[in-house]
Amino acid sequence: MGTTERADRFYADQVLDRLNPRMREFVNRQEMFFLATADRHGACDNTFRAGPPGFLHVLDDTTLAYPEYRGNGVHASLGNIEENPQVGILMVDFLRDRIGLHVNGRAKSVADDEMRRAHPGLPADQVPGRRALVWVVITVEEAYIHCAKHIPHLQKAPARDHGRPWGTDDFKRKGGDFFGAASEAPERGPFLPPPRPEADAATWRAEAERVLARAERYALGEGTGAGAESTAGAPPFSGWFSRSASV
Repeated sequence: MGTTERADRFYADQVLDRLNPRMREFVNRQEMFFLATADRHGACDNTFRAGPPGFLHVLDDTTLAYPEYRGNGVHASLGNIEENPQVGILMVDFLRDRIGLHVNGRAKSVADDEMRRAHPGLPADQVPGRRALVWVVITVEEAYIHCAKHIPHLQKAPARDHGRPWGTDDFKRKGGDFFGAASEAPERGPFLPPPRPEADAATWRAEAERVLARAERYALGEGTGAGAESTAGAPPFSGWFSRSASV
């Protein structure tokens, strides 16, 4: 792209291997950040984390930590970190300074009791939905600015209810089926979870084929009556999802 000299100058002038005092002050007042992870194969995930100001804790100039709250139970980020510790954090201040901070590094998960023994000064959040299930501790490898020129300047809107529903399982308060994905589930076919460590491959394959066979019989109106659970004649398993020939 012809920008090698400009990129080298940016690395030389702006990229640190630690958090300087102004970066630490910036982190301490953030209420959200974006987290990028990847699994051992390089398949990526990007997610959003939020909490009260300072929920992303600066333990020292090379270490950050944040609590993992109760969420949807998928734990995609934690799963990726177990396989690949490299993470990327992006904090953006849309409200005051209109500037961003990137932090790249290596992460690990730490149990809450272990974390508090090592750092007894950590606050104990009394909001049930904001109690740490585990902590993610990040060793900083790179820290650098995200420039202001394309960051919109936003304003906070006044709260319209009695506060955020931290930790709720209420379908509507979590956003419901906002994108209409549930209505497309029949076209997708039945979801089959991947094999679990506690089940051997043969047992899991048999169960997967049984579920697929039952779903196909239901699609043909044959989901009731004697023999509805039989796997005789079922096609071999060929993926987590199955689509009918008409889709």
